[in-house]
Amino acid sequence: MEKQEIVIRQADENDIPAINHLLRQVLMVHHNGRPDLFRADSKKFTDEQLKVMLLDPATPIFVAVDANGQAVGYVFCQFQQHDKDSVLNDFKTLYIEDLCVDETKRGQHIGQKLLSFASSFAKDNGCYNIALNVWACNQNALSFYEKCGLVPQKIGLEKIL
Repeated sequence: MEKQEIVIRQADENDIPAINHLLRQVLMVHHNGRPDLFRADSKKFTDEQLKVMLLDPATPIFVAVDANGQAVGYVFCQFQQHDKDSVLNDFKTLYIEDLCVDETKRGQHIGQKLLSFASSFAKDNGCYNIALNVWACNQNALSFYEKCGLVPQKIGLEKIL
């Protein structure tokens, strides 16, 4: 497996087609794991929503770009500020909304680079932590995040009726 030089940068409108391709891959992982919850024929964000997010400093999106300039991975982030909560201390979190590496590029440490970049970005922006959710049906993602040093913060449970 040939390693390519990967650069992490802020996403822009030109990356939307590649982002859509990756979003589709994530959707299918979730649909295949939980077809009772996830539609196979849907789209998480419209192109217009992506354009707004790309311009919003509160929702930074970063892409991993290969030597050909192609986005082969992304990380969607959101700043969350906890202030004057009755229970929680005041702190700022960088929430990882979504992270994906193209299925043909996995195993090349691109996901680790994206997560490391997001962690450094969070620290540089005064965040206390990074946080994310993983669907229980996505064992590959869970294993990946555990290998990267993330630990459970809270666990969501369900009972299907």
